[in-house]
Amino acid sequence: MMTIQILAYGRLKEKYLRDACAEYEKRLSRYCTFRCTELEPVALPEKASDKEIAAALEKEGQQLLKRMKGYNIAMCIEGKLLDSVQLSEKIAAAGVLGDSTVTFIIGSSYGLSDEVKRRADLRLSMSPMTFPHQLARVMLMEQIYRGFQIQTGSKYHK
Repeated sequence: MMTIQILAYGRLKEKYLRDACAEYEKRLSRYCTFRCTELEPVALPEKASDKEIAAALEKEGQQLLKRMKGYNIAMCIEGKLLDSVQLSEKIAAAGVLGDSTVTFIIGSSYGLSDEVKRRADLRLSMSPMTFPHQLARVMLMEQIYRGFQIQTGSKYHK
């Protein structure tokens, strides 16, 4: 069975978001082993300098690089825009090519280090719009679930 993991900086604070993630985790359990690892972002002052931000991204990047497995998808604004069917095909192709793990990587509020982006097999953007990180996690989980529904020919995806 395929493993889908999300590496995400920050904790879900609102109960309704935790509940939504729990629901998608339950739904995904029929199709894959699912894990979401919440990492603690590097603390930065409110008005961090570019140098402080770069150092924080580097430190966070080192933590991510140690945890990245299989086919790695970096979630970043400058990534490719894929529709739901294309994302489903990417997940399925990773399994066919022998990657039993697909790892989605969500950075902190300042994004991801350049090294993490370079090491990723795919850079993926959810939209040119900006979403709160916590909501983006729920949206990503829904799209992963939708991808499995597409693969099985379910009517969920219309």
